[in-house]
Amino acid sequence: MVTVVGVRFKKAGKIYYFDPAELEIKKDDYVIVETVRGIEFGQVVVGPKEVSEEEIVSPLKPVIRVATEEDMEKHYENKEKENIAFDICLKKIEEHGLEMKLIDVEYTFDNNKVIFYFTADGRVDFRELVRDLASVFRTRIELRQIGVRDEAKMIGGLGPCGRAMCCASFLGEFEPVSIKMAKEQNLSLNPTKISGICGRLMCCLKYEHETYEKSLEKLPEIGALVVTPNGNGIVVETNTLLELVKVKVKQGDTEEMFLFSVDEIEVINEDGVDEEN
Repeated sequence: MVTVVGVRFKKAGKIYYFDPAELEIKKDDYVIVETVRGIEFGQVVVGPKEVSEEEIVSPLKPVIRVATEEDMEKHYENKEKENIAFDICLKKIEEHGLEMKLIDVEYTFDNNKVIFYFTADGRVDFRELVRDLASVFRTRIELRQIGVRDEAKMIGGLGPCGRAMCCASFLGEFEPVSIKMAKEQNLSLNPTKISGICGRLMCCLKYEHETYEKSLEKLPEIGALVVTPNGNGIVVETNTLLELVKVKVKQGDTEEMFLFSVDEIEVINEDGVDEEN
C-alpha cells in the first residue's frame, strides 16, 4: 500500500495522486506539485490515504510544498494574466481569419507555458498564430483543440434539470453514455429530451443505469406467460424502478388487469406460449 493525497487543478477536474512525503497535508490545503506540464498549483481534495500500487501511475511524484501566501498571490496573478491573454488571443484569431472558437486560457504556475483551449469544426492550421502568440507572451505556447463536452465543462451553465451542469460541478471524468441506457430507463428517445447543453447524451443517464440493469434482470419480458396469485396471465407492462408487473389474467369469460410485485409472480415461458397446452 502507498500513502497518497488527491490533488485537483480545476474545479470538477480529474484527481491526481501525489506523495505527501513528510509534509503535514490535509484536505482542502493548497499545494505546489510537479506535473508533466511543469510546476502547478492545486487543491487537495482527498486527504492522506493508502491505496494499492495498481491505482497509482508511476513514478509517484512528491508534493513540493504546501502553498504559501506568496504562492497564493502568484496564483491569483496568473488568473488575471489568463483574462488578458484570452482577449489578446481573440484578436489574433480574428487577425489571422481562423475558424476556431477560443474557450479558455491557462497559465502553468511557473509561467513556463500558456495553454489555449479551442473548438473547431475541423483541423485548423494555427502555426502562424502560435508564432504570433509566442512573440507576445515570450513563453511556450500550446493550442489544444477540445470537444463539445469539454467545452461545456469549462464554460458551465444550467442543465435541462435546472441545476448546475454535473460536468462543471463535480464530475472529474466523462463516462461513456449510450442510447441503450435511455431505452432501458423508458425515456423518450427524442434527442432534445435526453441531450445536455453540449448536444451529447446527458451524463446523468449513467447514474441509475446499474440500478435499472439489476431490476431488468428480475423483470419478465412483455408478453411472457406468468403464474400469479390470481391465476396464469400475460405480462402487458412493467415498472422497472418499482419492480412492478402488470398482468392480464383471464377470469371466466373476462380478462382483468392486475398489478403484482415481481416477487409475487413466476415466469412460465418468456415467449408467452403455454407449453402445457
